[in-house]
Amino acid sequence: MTAHSEPRKAENVGELAEKVFHELEERHHFALPRTTASDLLEAVVLKTNYVVAFLWVLLVAVIVFAVMLRYVFGRGSIMLEEIQWHIYGIGFILALSYALVTDRHVRIDVLAERLPLRARAWIELVGLLFLLIPFCLAVIVEAIPFVLRSWRLNEVSAAPGGLPYRWIPKSFIIWGFSLLLLAAIARLLRVTALLFGYPTPRPST
Repeated sequence: MTAHSEPRKAENVGELAEKVFHELEERHHFALPRTTASDLLEAVVLKTNYVVAFLWVLLVAVIVFAVMLRYVFGRGSIMLEEIQWHIYGIGFILALSYALVTDRHVRIDVLAERLPLRARAWIELVGLLFLLIPFCLAVIVEAIPFVLRSWRLNEVSAAPGGLPYRWIPKSFIIWGFSLLLLAAIARLLRVTALLFGYPTPRPST
């Protein structure tokens, strides 16, 4: 075996793995038609999350700095610890909408994957109308006074040396579930386009 055959073999294995992955993805993907309105709403969600994705880089940098500060210089920082879980919480709650738009959220598809597309669309319609959208609205309505109260009280961390302005991370409950609501509405439009033909589905390219 020559030295050039090893990279080629690895490349073939990688290509095969990628091909199998895409075949499985297409087989199990819940394909819905796209509409102009749903594309617009999903674009807002996706572009927001592309920007927010840099928070994970920031989180890694803060963790590395905190570890160096503790084990190299022998100093701990409650503020850095709180920054870490604030960044994680903000990133996670904003990423919920991304998971819905890209259909990467957890599904229990043991039965659903055996159903025809229209039956799955009806299940999706009921779930969106009676579970996800009302839940998003309830969280937003409850979160607004929760955040305003924190802002009026100028709430700070209870821990000594902790962070001030606790209303800022708390406000991302509103932003996160507002994005999730947009993603749910976009999903609803795509489901109704399949079931009822409205909004008018965009022609596939």
